[in-house]
Amino acid sequence: MGSTTLRTERLELRPVRDDDIDRILEYRNLPEVTYWLLRTEVEPASFRAAWRRAAGNPDDHSVAVTLDGLVIGTVSLDVIDGMGQPGMPRQTEAQLGYIFDPAHHGHGYATEAVAAMVAHAFERLGVRRITAGCFADNLPSVRLLEKVGMRREQHGVGDSWHAVRGWVDGCTYALSAVDLRI
Repeated sequence: MGSTTLRTERLELRPVRDDDIDRILEYRNLPEVTYWLLRTEVEPASFRAAWRRAAGNPDDHSVAVTLDGLVIGTVSLDVIDGMGQPGMPRQTEAQLGYIFDPAHHGHGYATEAVAAMVAHAFERLGVRRITAGCFADNLPSVRLLEKVGMRREQHGVGDSWHAVRGWVDGCTYALSAVDLRI
């Protein structure tokens, strides 16, 4: 994302800074957050290194979401090549993810931030399709994805390993620019 900053009615979405990492880890490693993630707790030094690598990757448009200057979440958006035969246009798809501090749940901040990133991906980055995944029983995530216009394209029965519950169902959601008539 480089130096691009997005603003919504209440939030600022900006590149992650090195000094944001400790704040992100405060909520990222909470049990109620890791319960819904494929990668559970992360080691701080490797997490910091991963964000530094992402900052240098022109295809990674991940951002910190701030409310009145406080980081309350992150939204990741990785632009990738889609599937297809030789000659297919490059970098036409994006993979979306998000993690928010539970202390700020229930106010629509995640929906607002994700909607802004989806619009940015279609309008400014020129992607034609965005996908996101979640555990099927993560109803807040399901609702968020549906609120921003994504549709469930796949329901995998027992396709995702959960450290506490074993094999659980996972879902893939997607939205195409054609769906928005962009």
